[in-house]
Amino acid sequence: MVWFVFLAFAGGLFFYSLIETQDQRSNIYEVEEGNLPSQLHPTVEKKKDELIERAAEKNIDVVITDGLRTIEEQEEIYERGRSAKGNVVSYAKGGESYHNYGLAIDFALRTDAGDIVWDLERDDNENGKADWMEVADTAKELGFEWGGDWSSFKDYPHLQMDFGLSIRQLQNGKRPRVDPIEN
Repeated sequence: MVWFVFLAFAGGLFFYSLIETQDQRSNIYEVEEGNLPSQLHPTVEKKKDELIERAAEKNIDVVITDGLRTIEEQEEIYERGRSAKGNVVSYAKGGESYHNYGLAIDFALRTDAGDIVWDLERDDNENGKADWMEVADTAKELGFEWGGDWSSFKDYPHLQMDFGLSIRQLQNGKRPRVDPIEN
């Protein structure tokens, strides 16, 4: 009897895992290769707006400095610090960035004087916490991955939602499905 219950339970878990895998797959669709979005994914757009609102409630003025990028724009950014003047700001070539698929944004902070800053230590709202880190924490609560958490190249302004898709999958035409509720 105990074995029967155990086997029934194990079989149920296996069946549930198949259903869960299928549900995860149904959140992804395919497009023709080279077909890139023309705007941010609706979920990223919505969460971006929520981030700005939540930060404002903490007296932090967040500015979105970048969102969707073309392949050409990404190539230009990639060349900085290489064949173009400036510091290296990205290790992603055109087509290798979540920005190219409408799944990433970059942010900065605006001071009371209207200056745009990338200062990780500022505490303009004077609550004892760095405003930048408050924004990063809020973004993570909203489902963004923060580039400041990366172990190799730290990309502090970068926020992305990959929806479980790798860059290779995106390059091969996979896209996160848009939930009808998001429209």
